[in-house]
Amino acid sequence: MPAPTPAPSASPVRRRAGRPTAAILDQDGITTAALELISSKGYDGLTMAALARTLGVAPSALYNHVSSKDDVLVLLEDHLAAMVDVSAFGSEPWEEAVRKWAWSYRDVFSEHTPLIPIIAVLPVANAPKTLAMYEAVTAGFRDAGFPEEKIISAIVAIEAFVFGAAYDVTAPADIFDAGTLADQVPNFTAAVDRLALEQHERPTDVAFSLGLEALITGFGALRG
Repeated sequence: MPAPTPAPSASPVRRRAGRPTAAILDQDGITTAALELISSKGYDGLTMAALARTLGVAPSALYNHVSSKDDVLVLLEDHLAAMVDVSAFGSEPWEEAVRKWAWSYRDVFSEHTPLIPIIAVLPVANAPKTLAMYEAVTAGFRDAGFPEEKIISAIVAIEAFVFGAAYDVTAPADIFDAGTLADQVPNFTAAVDRLALEQHERPTDVAFSLGLEALITGFGALRG
């Protein structure tokens, strides 16, 4: 009787190539997705459900990393604060350090203007990168002889100017065109025309430089 033919061995199970089907969540990915949502749909478009959909995960998975929308806002706050250059404080003269900080601050937020109304009033608690920025600026003011009781007020004043200037970067070029009412505002119209004739740089940059230098000069007078 012939020996039975052995059964063929089972083929090894091949592992699927490519990325896993489940999204891998981390804080950087959550932050990037939140920025995209706000850029496309505004702040009201940032909900935990919408954020989960953007990330391709269930809301329950998202809640394993952030407990609320407030936590997401802290991530956004820290993300932007980390992009602001404070490196000149402690290494360059106070005036130049403030100048570099303010220009960098404006440029960062001009790219994210929908976040300004939120970030401007968001508490800094539990935001380590934001606090690190403020620590560097505060130390720079103190070391330059600025009255300690006025440091925070000075920072807030500069920030208010920076946030407004960030909006100005995205304003239309003809924002001051009086149109058919030009004859009714001759002084304003003449000044706008003169600005256009004399301008060799971006008007928003010239305005920001003018205001910032005035702030630096004024606050510099308070240094001991």
